[in-house]
Amino acid sequence: MSEKSNSRLWTPFVFGIALALGIYIGDKLNSKRELSGVNKIEEILNFINSNYVDTVNINDTQDKAIEALLQQLDPHSAYIPAADLKTVNEDLEGNFEGIGVEFRIINDTVVVLKVIADGPSEKAGLHDGDRIIKVDNKNIASIKITNKDVMKLLKGEGGTKVKVTVFRKAAGKSLSYDIKRGKIPIYSVTTSYMYNKEIGYILVDRFAEHTYDEFIEATERLKKSGMKKLIIDVRNNPGGYLETAVDIVDEMIAGNKMVVYTEGRNRKKQEYKTSKKGILEDLQIEVLVNESSASAAEILAGALQDWDRATIIGRRSFGKGLVQEQTPISDGSAIRLTVARYYIPSGRCIQKSYAAGNEKYYEDFSDRENHGELFSKDSIKIDKSKVYKTASGKTVYGGGGIIPDYFVPLDTSFSSYYLNKLFAMNSFSDFCYNYADNNMVKLKSFESPLDFAINYTINDNLLNDFIHYATTHGVTMDQNGYNRSKPEIKNQLKSLFARIAWDDEGLYRTINENDATFKKAVELFK
Repeated sequence: MSEKSNSRLWTPFVFGIALALGIYIGDKLNSKRELSGVNKIEEILNFINSNYVDTVNINDTQDKAIEALLQQLDPHSAYIPAADLKTVNEDLEGNFEGIGVEFRIINDTVVVLKVIADGPSEKAGLHDGDRIIKVDNKNIASIKITNKDVMKLLKGEGGTKVKVTVFRKAAGKSLSYDIKRGKIPIYSVTTSYMYNKEIGYILVDRFAEHTYDEFIEATERLKKSGMKKLIIDVRNNPGGYLETAVDIVDEMIAGNKMVVYTEGRNRKKQEYKTSKKGILEDLQIEVLVNESSASAAEILAGALQDWDRATIIGRRSFGKGLVQEQTPISDGSAIRLTVARYYIPSGRCIQKSYAAGNEKYYEDFSDRENHGELFSKDSIKIDKSKVYKTASGKTVYGGGGIIPDYFVPLDTSFSSYYLNKLFAMNSFSDFCYNYADNNMVKLKSFESPLDFAINYTINDNLLNDFIHYATTHGVTMDQNGYNRSKPEIKNQLKSLFARIAWDDEGLYRTINENDATFKKAVELFK
């Protein structure tokens, strides 16, 4: 029998396991399991364990079967193995336990990119730019260590200690520190700053447990600096807690108004409304979105659009209107099951179709690119059978994301295979951090991140040094690709230098100086 035929015979058997396990899980979750004379799940697993030709990891087989079952439901129901649950939850909980550094492996050496303020490493005395060469007296330099291995060494339970030995170039010697691990905050408001005397900018990269507090803190600081207009950037924001998005919207919409409601077959309608006097009710608001803005980010943009409270700028958002609940399983794993859909104030659900299956669902970005939607507003696929009205009577559509009020096309004019190769080989980061070792005084000689963003330039000598570095580190020079991508190569170098010298504010000020969507927002305010 051929291998291909064999595969066809096993397919229904594997699906049968998945189906049986799914029934078992559903019974457990609802506490309604009816015991029969024979437990089919145990019977199937025991049969495999006793008779299969090779040794089988039954737990792993069970996990994969559960995953297969949930994938048959919708693209966002998911199984989370016990080993992964803590990591998965950390982003939303807004903290993890470790020593408090951002690092990158450069030239087979762990380089500290940033020591997190008030974290264990800062208190112990680590500096940005330190090379970590030993952990608990074990050498980790020049051994082809991976990011995952470094994380295992540095992360750990709060209160435990780890000895870290670093080489500090400025001191010309190695230094050792005993660091007591602790809780490290994960910030979701990545940066905020005043673009000019009136316009403030806040970048929210997800909606986590502490995002609202971070947002309010940033808002109050910007208002003290004279902010009259605000740009909220939720591009590439995958979502998070629905309630967090509602709380932030509540700061911008006056009165008792609907922000979102959820409803499902087994979930009664639950409404979320504004309820307090917000600190942003009198400001002009603009929201930046793109094809990777999803879920809670779409609630924020959609609610503000439906109440005509903000101008939405960018490209059509992802289109996720499904609500998941996370339920723990007795072995420490969990499932996230879709239990409802959410609907924004106009009554529209923005969930895009997943009838063609999960694989097609996640190919949506390439589909948008292929039919031209990322480059032309006229190519946006609109379901004209799902027509809704905003508070002022403006027409909006459901069934596939938030369509912006002002469209900004994706710029691919600088794309080339050569540029992609530079990214793939980490040429930009490796070169920039090596350069900064010897030129930090020059990079920090500017008065502020704004001064750097406006006045620092990548001259031809520095650009040539970078090209030579990339060539000697595995990226063959391609003159045509270089000519096409030269402006973007300079932008990447400048942005990384800004990040190294001036942290996230420097990075995003520099990026936004050349960002078409941001520039459109500023233009519309005028």
